[in-house]
Parts: sequence; structure tokens; C-alpha cells
Amino acid sequence: MAIIDFLGFLGAFLIGVVLGLIGGGGSILTVPLLVYLLGYNPVVATAYSLFVVGTSSIIGVYKKHQKKLVDFKTGLAFSFPSFLAVYITRRFLVPNIPDVIFNSNGFVITREIAIMVFFAIVMFAASISMIKTKEKTTGIFVKQAYYKTFTQGLIIGVITGLIGAGGGFLYVPALVLWAGLSMKNAVGTSLVIISINSIIGFLGDLHNLNTDWVFLLTFSFLTISGVVLGDYLSKYISNKKLKKGFGWFILIMAIYIIIKEFS
Repeated sequence: MAIIDFLGFLGAFLIGVVLGLIGGGGSILTVPLLVYLLGYNPVVATAYSLFVVGTSSIIGVYKKHQKKLVDFKTGLAFSFPSFLAVYITRRFLVPNIPDVIFNSNGFVITREIAIMVFFAIVMFAASISMIKTKEKTTGIFVKQAYYKTFTQGLIIGVITGLIGAGGGFLYVPALVLWAGLSMKNAVGTSLVIISINSIIGFLGDLHNLNTDWVFLLTFSFLTISGVVLGDYLSKYISNKKLKKGFGWFILIMAIYIIIKEFS
């Protein structure tokens, strides 16, 4: 096994550990790992990331369900518009993005650059949500019309489909504000949405990709193993400071991606 492959698989395991420790966020590193370390095309990397995120989130759902922190009814209802958007995005939108999106006076933005820059923007937003100290929720919320929730689910689904990450930092506040769940229940319930969206989104890619199943299953197995270890370690480690520190790391990675893509 080449040293790059070893580092890639080690990275998969560590991403899983982060997911298990802080309950989310780690999957956002899967695409940069696949692109910059293992050399995968961003389109392929986002597809593989969806599979990894989906399978590891299923384990997360099981763990949260054991602690009675999953509202399946709300999760399944909320996932409907999201998984539609994710599937359509991966099946039709991504394959039809032009190879060259912008070209002026030698300044070229390709499909691959656009995907990674958009990914960096989402990473930036995710990092801010991790760094920022959240106010305690009062449990008071206003239930909005379903068509608004449906529209918001579509938007989040498109973002998830484009970047290949779970989008928990988008789903958790949505479930708190729009469904009235507590923060802990929102985290657990978001994993239901993420697992469904990610797997269905990946199915949309099967029509367009030649999947390396040996690599993908190995990578996913190591991530899941990391999730199990991280979940065990979370009993002994407070995740508040860890999550904030990881947020700063994500912020640095977002800046690195933008510099890398335009250098």
C-alpha cells in the first residue's frame, strides 16, 4: 500500500472519530481528503462522500436511538423534500454543469473549481456555527406552513447534493426552529435526514460513475470504525471545546481550499 493510500485511510478513520466525538461536522473533511490527498476529481469525491456520510450516519442514528434522542416521524417528514433535491442534483444537475463555467482574459473557472469554492463557502458557514457560542433554546417556536419547510428542505438538499457533505449544521437549527425539537433531539433526528439524503443522492450518481467499490467500502468501514471509537471516547471527553477547536480547523481548511483553487 502506497503511503498516500495509507494516509487517506487513516484520515477516513480520524474523520469517523471526530463524527463520533462531536456528533457531526467531521464528514465535511471527506471531500478535501479525497480531492487533495487521494487525487479524486471533485465530482467523484462528492459522490463518494455521500456514500461515506450516509453509511456512517446510519450508525449514528442507531447510537442516538439507543439514547432516545431520535424523532423518526419528524425526521422522515422533513427528509422528503431534501432527498428529492439531493437525488435530482446528483442525477441531473451535477453531470450537466459545463466543464468551463467562466472564461475571461485568461481567468478560467471550471466545474471542478466552482464545486470546491462553493464547498469552501459552506465549510466557512459550518465553521462559524461550530465556533459561535449558541444561546440556550427556550423551547418556544412558531410552527410554520409546510410549504415553507418544503422549500427550505429543497434548498438544503441542493446544497447537500452539490458538496457531498451531510449538512447537519443546516438541519439541526432547522429542526430546532421549525419543528420545536430540543438541541439534543435535533442532532439525533438530523442524522435520519442525512443518512436518507446521502444514500439516495449517491444512488443518483450510480448512473454517471464507475464506482471503485473496494476502495469505497474500505474507506467507509474505517470511517464507521472511527465513529464507534469516537462515540465511546465521547463519554470521557467534553465536546464543547473540542467542537469549537474543530470549527477553527474547518475555517482554516476553507481558506486553504480557496487559495489552492485560485493559485
